[in-house]
Amino acid sequence: MARFRIRITAGEAIAIGPGKVALLEAIAQTGSITAGAKQLEMSYRRAWLLIDELNRSLRRPALDSAKGGAHGGGSELTDVGRQLIDLYRRVEATAAQACEADIRKLIGLLAR
Repeated sequence: MARFRIRITAGEAIAIGPGKVALLEAIAQTGSITAGAKQLEMSYRRAWLLIDELNRSLRRPALDSAKGGAHGGGSELTDVGRQLIDLYRRVEATAAQACEADIRKLIGLLAR
């Protein structure tokens, strides 16, 4: 199975890509960076670095996080974060559909 993956760069950094979008989706489901990272089998540090890089790439942050404490912190997507996921998934689906025939041809060139 082939996967069509879109990345948007800002200079040398990948500002928006499939990993960051999947992480935002996992955080939205779980309510925390820790649980979202765990769901994706990713370290908390890696997840935090991805979110930090994403937030620094955007005009407004995609995620709001509360500091941990006795009852933990928690994270919530901002309107920008929800919009980013929606737009990314729409672009991904539209591009994959538009390129479907060419993707099949590319797959046909692969060794099996």
